[in-house]
Amino acid sequence: QVQLVESGGGLVQAGGSLRLSCAASGRTFSSYVMGWFRQAPGKDREFVLCISRSGSSTYYADSVKGRFTISRDNAKNTVYLQMNSLKPEDTAVYYCAARGGGMSRINDYDYWGQGTQVTVSS
Repeated sequence: QVQLVESGGGLVQAGGSLRLSCAASGRTFSSYVMGWFRQAPGKDREFVLCISRSGSSTYYADSVKGRFTISRDNAKNTVYLQMNSLKPEDTAVYYCAARGGGMSRINDYDYWGQGTQVTVSS
């Protein structure tokens, strides 16, 4: 069992930056692929990025490539989402997720956090 707790969301102006953190419980954090998803009002949850167990490989959604970066610190059981050049269309609830299988852009992850709101004003 893995419990995930996101933090760092908030209100930011367009063009600004935010860093989200996701702290995981348990001793097996490094055995999970970690991902970030988001869900805007009235829309389906969508993939944003994911990172391999070692942190050596990442997948990005085209919409965030060049602006968002994912990283992890296995010693701290934490995964990060650095968001730069934010746009109003990035407004959503952002979810951290853990997957025991391989890297995936599909929301079939095994464990999910409660989400943190990110609002980008124009």
